[in-house]
This record gives sequence, C-alpha cells and structure tokens, in this order.
Amino acid sequence: MSGQGYEELITLNRRLDELLDRYNNLRNEVQELKSGNEVLKGQLHDKEDKLKELEIKYERIKLSGALLGEGENALEAKKKITELVREIDRCVALLNR
Repeated sequence: MSGQGYEELITLNRRLDELLDRYNNLRNEVQELKSGNEVLKGQLHDKEDKLKELEIKYERIKLSGALLGEGENALEAKKKITELVREIDRCVALLNR
C-alpha cells in the first residue's frame, strides 16, 4: 500500500469515527428530546384538566353571583333558569302523554 493510500485510509477512519460520534450524540439528543416532550405533554394535559376545573368553578361562581342578584349576571341567571324551567315543562309534558 502506498503512502498516499495509507494516509487516505487514516483520514477515512478518522472521519468515520467523527461521524459515528456525531451520530451517537444526535441519537442521545433525540432520546432526551423525546423524553422532554413526553414530560411536556403530561404537563400540558395536567394544565388542561386544571383549566377545565377552573372554568367550571368560574361558571358556578358566576351563576351563584347572578342568583344573588349581582350585576349583569342576574339577567343571565334568569335566562338560564327560564330555559331550565321550560325544559322541565317539556319533560313533564312528555311523561304525561
């Protein structure tokens, strides 16, 4: 083997080692990112659940405030109660058939 061929082989081996190192580093990074993504998905799910709970609490507070006659919510509560009474009347009418 000539000197130039030997040097090319050494260069190729060095480049192959560098590429393998980069590949392994990137593979590890991908795995870390996937793990981080799963953690973030879990946190997002928890936050969405918390948001739903808070929205329900807000609606209850808003309705209770309306029932107490506080501001604009009072009109909204009266409308909601009227809708519920109408729905109950429809149900009773269906039961009486």
